[in-house]
Amino acid sequence: MEMAEHKEIKAFDGQAGPIECVIEWPEAPAEGWALVLHPHPLHGGTRDNKVVTTIGRACLQRKLVTLRPNFRGVGDSAGEFDSGKGETTDMQMLVEQFVQAYPDLAAKPWMLAGFSFGTAVAAQLQANLEDAVESGSAVCDTPSALILVGAAVGRFQFRDISLPENTLMVHGEVDEVVPFSEAMDFARRHEQPVTVIPDASHFFHGKLVSLKSLVQQRLATL
Repeated sequence: MEMAEHKEIKAFDGQAGPIECVIEWPEAPAEGWALVLHPHPLHGGTRDNKVVTTIGRACLQRKLVTLRPNFRGVGDSAGEFDSGKGETTDMQMLVEQFVQAYPDLAAKPWMLAGFSFGTAVAAQLQANLEDAVESGSAVCDTPSALILVGAAVGRFQFRDISLPENTLMVHGEVDEVVPFSEAMDFARRHEQPVTVIPDASHFFHGKLVSLKSLVQQRLATL
């Protein structure tokens, strides 16, 4: 029987209450999973942001079950904006609950991605997960890939981070929200290469196809 993509809305337990999340399942049997995090909640950021859904489509086409949660205070997610700290705790709780609910996926590769404010949560979640692995308390491996798009990590960083070698950092040349120079300062501190999309703004208007292609290239190495 031919399989078809389908999605469901599921509530996970967050620190401040339920976290609403869309889970999208690929047509073919899943080969892994992905968590994609959206931009600033106080500036209209939601799980349905076009950059977030573009990354999500690339993940689905790579046969990854794709999670797109709303941060606290967005949609039906409980709580209030917490400048990245509470949001990171919520996402760590979500990861733990997801792999416990779907143990067959827990051993498969997974990808963590963020756009804009979502990069801050993603980078700090990555660091928390690395700490859990080192302490022996982890419920899953660290991500096989970390993707930071339009990185605003430096603006919302509450703990030390170190970007793993599997990080893909993408920035628009004419980003009007997070200036290219700011992204380069962050990348320089972490010795992180940056892939630049020429003439791309913060929201990658007219450049989403290029962004999707870069994500697909990175996912092909999982």
